[in-house]
Amino acid sequence: MSNQAVEIKVYGRVFKVNCPSGQEDALRASAADFDQRLHDLSERTKISNLEQLLMFTGLNVCNELHNERHEQQRNEEKLTNRINEMEDLLEKALQYQPER
Repeated sequence: MSNQAVEIKVYGRVFKVNCPSGQEDALRASAADFDQRLHDLSERTKISNLEQLLMFTGLNVCNELHNERHEQQRNEEKLTNRINEMEDLLEKALQYQPER
């Protein structure tokens, strides 16, 4: 898979970014989301320093990712527990089947 240079715009600045072929739309969508987050944070907090905006926005994204990973882990544990319960029930049901 080859890389392709993609032009994105974040907080008024244009960047050329190498991107795996076929992932250009995902990169553009990610850049647009990041750009929106920067603008939203700037409006909410009145922070105008780009370095601070980048840091706080990055921290917010990392916090969201951490929370999503934690939620996914909890859901996986619930699913594993439910599968184990169902396997136990099935095993018990098969043990009590009358012979034919």
